[in-house]
Amino acid sequence: MLVSLLSTVLTQSGFSVLAIDADPNATLAAGLGFPHSERITPISEMADLIEERTGVRPGQAAPYFKVNPKVDDIPEKYWLEHNGIKLMVMGRLKKGGSGCYCPENALLEALVAHILLRRNEVVIIDMEAGIEHLGRATARAVDKMVIVVEPGKASIETAYRIRELAQDIGLANIAVVANKLRGEQDRNFLVSTMSDFEFLGFIPYDQSIIEAGLGNFPLPNANPEVIGRVQDIAARLGSVEPGLSDKPAS
Repeated sequence: MLVSLLSTVLTQSGFSVLAIDADPNATLAAGLGFPHSERITPISEMADLIEERTGVRPGQAAPYFKVNPKVDDIPEKYWLEHNGIKLMVMGRLKKGGSGCYCPENALLEALVAHILLRRNEVVIIDMEAGIEHLGRATARAVDKMVIVVEPGKASIETAYRIRELAQDIGLANIAVVANKLRGEQDRNFLVSTMSDFEFLGFIPYDQSIIEAGLGNFPLPNANPEVIGRVQDIAARLGSVEPGLSDKPAS
């Protein structure tokens, strides 16, 4: 949700935005209103491209493949664009237990590194609860890691675990955005429980966000109050002028 709305706010403010969907449950395209989002093929499933760049086709047993494949031409060839937002769907990185380091991983990691280190767009990466697509070489290029947290013990524990993993690779500029707040009590609970975190913003629970998540309409068409909160978050990131909702969630 946050990546969709933040990408929209920044694009409408005149920035060139490249949104990266690195979540295995790829929903960013649908959230941004991309047509036929269910037909988008992730980079990790483009077998011909992976074989061309690494020398090995996914699923083949091969002792050697290129771990630093050519990727600098991939963004322009494979991103999709809608309403001024460029989008790339990465797909899932294979875990170590699923076999070994594979050509798909080599291509994805090289591509993410290139995008973060060599390109000039505003790059926003939507990741699952982890940092699998980042490494020590790319962590220094990340200006801010934003963890979305909801009122609840499990979400808070996940936020602390992500921060620990990020700090292990040298990514120290970390903040949180509180989401689905039902009122002042939820806000106070998170602020007091996570007092050692920087809070970038507070987004109220809103049925329009739930409806968007069900695919009824794109997230950028959500409640104006929610959009205003995201504008405030972008402003605190130093990107745009503050919106009109700089007040506690209620």
